[in-house]
This record gives sequence, C-alpha cells and structure tokens, in this order.
Amino acid sequence: MTNPAVSNVPETWIPHNREDGEHVGWIVPEGDGFVTVDLLGRSRITDPVDWMVAEEAMDELGIGYLADIYAFRAAPDDWVRVRIVEVSTDGITVKEDDFGDVAADLPRYRVPFPVTDDLQLIQDAPGQVRNQFN
Repeated sequence: MTNPAVSNVPETWIPHNREDGEHVGWIVPEGDGFVTVDLLGRSRITDPVDWMVAEEAMDELGIGYLADIYAFRAAPDDWVRVRIVEVSTDGITVKEDDFGDVAADLPRYRVPFPVTDDLQLIQDAPGQVRNQFN
C-alpha cells in the first residue's frame, strides 16, 4: 500500500523506516530538534524533539492509520466514506468504502500529498458522511 517515493518532499525530510524496512514517514529537522511527518504528509510531532524521541514516535505510529475509515469531501457539501488504497508523495488514492465487497466497482478519488482537510478520519468529518447504502 505504501510507496516510499520521495519525488515531492523537500530534501531536508529524512525518510524513516521501521526495523523491518517498511517506510513509515519522515523526520524533519526543525530548529535544534526534529518534527515528524506521516505518509499522508501530516505533521505528527509539531514541537521539535530530539532525534531519538522522533524515531520512537515514528516507530510507534507505524502504518495502521492507513487502514482507518476516512471521509472525503467529493463536493462542497458531499462527504463520502472512503478507504485509502494507495499512498505516495505523488498523491493518495482513496476508494468509496466497499464494506468488504472487493468486486464492487466504486468511485476512486485522488487526493494531493500532503493531504488537505478534504480527507479526514470519519469521526472528524464536519458533516453527514454518505456511503453506498445511503
């Protein structure tokens, strides 16, 4: 699901991989410390910390959040229940949630990297979220 391509990230972003080699995000120099950025381009630690704290935070974060259910703003007042299907620095692809029916041919949407507020955890969506059943 993840692609550690770094074509659209600043050279100062240092890729961080788990012990097993899975890319989990970036550690970014900031002042006298470091901040962290996840695979969606979101800041996770925004106040600079030392390198070891940043590494531990990235290892603890992992990539499990990519399997969460999200809401995507498909139009100004239209929030759709989606799942992330591809992540790269060229953009994030989400698909309307198929509720486990992998044969379902549902719309896909492309979200820029880093993500904007058009992609949010479903519980944080500011409006009604529709799905294929409503």
